[in-house]
Amino acid sequence: MNSDATEPKGALTIRTLAMPADTNPAGDIFGGWVLSQMDIAGSIAAHERVQGRTVTVAVEAMTFIAPVKVGDVLCIYCTVERVGNTSITVAMEAWARRNRLADRVKVTEGRFVYVSIGEDGQKRRIDP
Repeated sequence: MNSDATEPKGALTIRTLAMPADTNPAGDIFGGWVLSQMDIAGSIAAHERVQGRTVTVAVEAMTFIAPVKVGDVLCIYCTVERVGNTSITVAMEAWARRNRLADRVKVTEGRFVYVSIGEDGQKRRIDP
C-alpha cells in the first residue's frame, strides 16, 4: 500500500459524514469509527465479488495517516487484491474531503480478509 498517493486507488464504495458524536477526547474522529466504516466498505466489496454473504476474519494491515475531522466526508475506496477458495482480501484507502469540498487527503489505508459463508454459516467456496 502506498501512503504517498495523490489520487485514490480502487472503486469508491461508501461516503459518509464525520459527525461530532464520533470524536475522541482530542476532538478528532475516533480511529475505531474509521475502522468500522472501512469494514463496512470492505464487506460491500467482498459481498459483490462473491455474490453472497461474507464475514470479517482478519485485519491484516491498518495505517492511520492523518486525522479525520468533524465535518469531513469520509470516502472509502476498495480494491479486491486476492480471491482464494473461501477467502477474499480487500485493500482499502480512506480519503477525507475537508469541509465537504474537493480538497481531499488520504487518512487511512488497510487490508481486510473476509470469508464467504453459506446460509448455514459454514464456509462456502468462491466461484472463480
